Amino acid sequence: MMDLTEYRSNSLEQQRTADLLSLVPQGLESVLDVGARDGHFSKLLTSRCERVTALDLQRPTFDIERVTCVAGDACALEFGDDHFDLVFCAEVLEHIPPESLAKACAELSRVSGRYLLIGVPDRQDIRHGRTTCGACGTSNPPWGHVNSFDEPRLHALFSDCVVARRSLVGSTKERTNALSAALMNWAGNPYGTYSQEETCGHCSAPVLAPASRSWLQKVATRVAFKVDDARRPFLSARGNWIHLLLEKKHIRAASGQTASARTP
Repeated sequence: MMDLTEYRSNSLEQQRTADLLSLVPQGLESVLDVGARDGHFSKLLTSRCERVTALDLQRPTFDIERVTCVAGDACALEFGDDHFDLVFCAEVLEHIPPESLAKACAELSRVSGRYLLIGVPDRQDIRHGRTTCGACGTSNPPWGHVNSFDEPRLHALFSDCVVARRSLVGSTKERTNALSAALMNWAGNPYGTYSQEETCGHCSAPVLAPASRSWLQKVATRVAFKVDDARRPFLSARGNWIHLLLEKKHIRAASGQTASARTP
């Protein structure tokens, strides 16, 4: 696993972390942290609940008081229905293969007894920042993000829930267009996210930056940048991240409450 120290110290990442924690309801007994990685959020969640279960594809190796580490697949969770007060899932859904996404979301909802806290990039253009695998020559989305989300899509994936709170973190105009994306692909995507730890989605080889490019590829890259730059003043900003605290519809109905929304 890559060293996340520099990433965690980034001001936007700190803002994202603080915002997610602010959405966690008080007085919880149990939380499932899906995609726990290095235990960053698992540890922080212990300040909001009694017990945290940290889940990843490979059993996490960290040792944190009141945190139980388990191996598991979000598409086939080995927990009973309504097992946790809260299911916490940030920086995960964008990585799940599209054909498995609906199943994973259904599983997350199934094991939640009341709340789900979901964090994903907001309307990310996954053509922007693509990489080209030096081993098989195919293109990959940035950071291994194979899914893009807006709020209506999240509503559809968690149709048995209502939004209790929502927020947006950060602001960006990063996006491209079909012409620039095609030119960058032909040029080998030289400015993609090659610092990522995610491997090629096609051959599983490490994704490394291209060693060299022809002058025609360099020209194509420059044209792609020029087209993107010309469009940028006319684009509206979107959030870097969207966070939704979801509540099961039947629980919300039983409590007689109405959903409240929060935006920055």
